[in-house]
Amino acid sequence: MAIARKSMGDYLVQKGLITPEQLEQARDAQRQSRSDLGKILVELGIASERDVTEARAHELNIPFVDLNKFAPEPSAVNVVPEHVARRHNVIPVKKDPATNTLIVAMADVNNPYAADDLRLVSRCTIRAALASATAIEDAIARAYGTGANAIAQAATSPAEGASKGKTPAPVAGMGDLYAEIRENIAKSGSVGETATEDDEDAVVAMAEEAPVIRVANALIQQAIKEDASDIHIEPQRRGVRIRYRVDGVLHETMTMPKYIQPPLISRFKIMAEMNIAERRIPQDGRIPITYEKKDYDLRVSCLPNAHGEKIVCRILDKSSVLLGLGKLGFGAETQAQLEELVGQPQGMVLSTGPTGSGKTTTQYSVLHKLNSVEVNILTIEDPIEYQLPGITQVQVNKKAGLTFGSALRSFLRQDPDIIMVGEMRDLETAEIAIESALTGHLVLSTLHTNDAPSAVIRMVDMGVEPYLISATVIGVLAQRLSRKICQHCKEPYEENAGYLRRFGFKPESPDQKVTLWRGRGCEACRHTGFRGRLGIYSLLRMNDEIAELVVRRAPLADIRDAAKANGMLELREDGLVKVLEGVTTPEEVMRVVFTAGH
Repeated sequence: MAIARKSMGDYLVQKGLITPEQLEQARDAQRQSRSDLGKILVELGIASERDVTEARAHELNIPFVDLNKFAPEPSAVNVVPEHVARRHNVIPVKKDPATNTLIVAMADVNNPYAADDLRLVSRCTIRAALASATAIEDAIARAYGTGANAIAQAATSPAEGASKGKTPAPVAGMGDLYAEIRENIAKSGSVGETATEDDEDAVVAMAEEAPVIRVANALIQQAIKEDASDIHIEPQRRGVRIRYRVDGVLHETMTMPKYIQPPLISRFKIMAEMNIAERRIPQDGRIPITYEKKDYDLRVSCLPNAHGEKIVCRILDKSSVLLGLGKLGFGAETQAQLEELVGQPQGMVLSTGPTGSGKTTTQYSVLHKLNSVEVNILTIEDPIEYQLPGITQVQVNKKAGLTFGSALRSFLRQDPDIIMVGEMRDLETAEIAIESALTGHLVLSTLHTNDAPSAVIRMVDMGVEPYLISATVIGVLAQRLSRKICQHCKEPYEENAGYLRRFGFKPESPDQKVTLWRGRGCEACRHTGFRGRLGIYSLLRMNDEIAELVVRRAPLADIRDAAKANGMLELREDGLVKVLEGVTTPEEVMRVVFTAGH
């Protein structure tokens, strides 16, 4: 005979947590609103969320977990990705390896999708327990921290000075995974602190085991969550340093034990389809992944060094190039001028700036704007960073003889309207690109120069005839990427206007004050005061005066003066505009724009 269990309300009365009168008051409110009794008890302040949850667990005859007193076991947290836990507001609390059962605290035990997802990702039998929604949210934050996908408490902490302000929270629960990996290494008996070619089979076997796979996946997913552009896995003498580049600045996340190095490096090489046995020369590869319904491409580079092989993964968000020019930080006038230039039927538009200044994103954004069924767009790239539908993109393959120059020759027989050259690296490429622009095509390309006027000097240095430059180049866009002030901790302050003189600002009086903005630092921005980046731009538009100066091989200063007279803002001047608008700081503009001698 089944034992009748008390209802939630009666249980609370029996325990002395509420009075019969308070229970009746809540039931009266429930009759009117038809809401959940437990929710009403909490909203009226009659009972706490914890007590209501415990009473409901008693009523449903399932275990209750007080997450304020019981910490989830790392072995349980390890098998459930953080995004699954957050999606269903659940937290794994205990795993029984003997029965392969996972006890999971839930706020809603009647959610069928939660159990199915948990069973799929953990490959365990799921046993539900009840916990309050608020306690689960707090437990998720504690268990996963800033870590990703199945990791619970950090074994090591970042080096001192790893990031500005507060040291970033370590990736959670690596300790248990490290222990599993070390145990597997001991069982193999052939993989030591560093891998040798004799260890190859053992290292590959280790790289295919679950703990190493989870560590690799965690590093990738955490980098995506933190909006990192690069992952650096760097073998050191006594460990493996992990760094993320966030908003253009590297931050150290953790240091892993040295014995993790061989299987972890091999895991990334396997994922990127590299040659596992080759450890003497650099290798490149790609890892396509989907995370939280978004597609990403990881461009992976492996470089041998004194302590092993360093892995750097460039994270490419395929949706980022579809934002449009309006989201990149252009001023209204500069954007209008650029759109006018790329709307021309022929000519050459160049993007300049150092590596990592956003040139490729700008080029792709322009292509996305120009892409339509009426035009034939061809690109030659090394490598293809983003794949755009409707555009023919060609990858350089030097081993097969497919270079920028050979591809461009073929392009001219493909009836193109618009051609993008990933980078003009030599005279051959530049000459064919110029020939394309002269014969009625719009050509987009990039150069590595410090500013827009320097681009024409650089082309002359490459061996291009000045009269060809003046006849084809219609615009040059120089750019940098500056960090944006965090909107969560943004605050104003007064500064002497004279501080902005180096940006071209002219104070009205010696004691004039200006209101600027800065970030205090908060959890949202990793206590740096910055979150996200935007472009700082300088657009040179070719006119008759500048063309004549180019043909005469005039000094760079003369070309710059003529461009400014034609409306060009220098990078520092566009940076000043963004400083006064409260988007970034003077120090940040100085960091990315100013160089010695400027």
